[in-house]
Amino acid sequence: MSWSRYIRFRDDDGMLREGEPQVGSADELLTLLNTGELYAREISSNGLFEGKLEDRMFRVREVIGPLEPADVPIIRNWAEHRPTTHRYSSSRRIVTGWDSSIPIPKIAQKDQMDFEVELAILIGADGKDIPAENALDYVAGYLVANDVSARAWQRDPHYARECATVVLWEGIRWLCPGGPNDSFAQGAADNLSLETTVNGTVCQQANTGDCVFGMREIVAFERPVGVIFGSANPQWLEDGDVVEVSISGIGSIRNRMNFL
Repeated sequence: MSWSRYIRFRDDDGMLREGEPQVGSADELLTLLNTGELYAREISSNGLFEGKLEDRMFRVREVIGPLEPADVPIIRNWAEHRPTTHRYSSSRRIVTGWDSSIPIPKIAQKDQMDFEVELAILIGADGKDIPAENALDYVAGYLVANDVSARAWQRDPHYARECATVVLWEGIRWLCPGGPNDSFAQGAADNLSLETTVNGTVCQQANTGDCVFGMREIVAFERPVGVIFGSANPQWLEDGDVVEVSISGIGSIRNRMNFL
């Protein structure tokens, strides 16, 4: 693999491309993106592992969410939150990108919108029955994700009747911001700090070392420390709230709640 960081982006002509941002850190990426000075070398994609880094350079007008295929997280990987988990299913339509407003429909607005900082692992090759010692051979990179959830649709029979599962409460369109870039997998990501802020106030902190299983044993994890669901005094997200989630060494993603 010839690239060290990966983004999907639109250039000045509106063309969707894949490329390596010309930065030394995730913080620099965001700074240059905000000033309109971010450039990327194009990656001619034939799969993430075989993608070729070209000499062509393009200015990045907009960073697009890095994922299109469905993401199926692993439940119960945080010891403190095993009792809160149920069945899980997700949809490819939930993925959104950096600094995008998240449209929240009326059915999901009142006293229920929640956040979860998560480490997403980008799989770059097909595999089956992979032994743990070889797991990193299939990992193309890592990115930070915010698993926004409508909690009332999870647990309140008034909303979802007998179907109150994660299928509904985390399947609303655009509820999973991810990115803004993928970092090349140069390790197992077993000791990374995670943090969430809402309107600048720290609401969530954790470390990937708190996981029940390490990165070699799983493809993704959830149930981070600090999730509102299950808290004694929940402070639900409201219209206009800006949520930023970050992971050390990888980057951050920021989104505003837009109640329709």
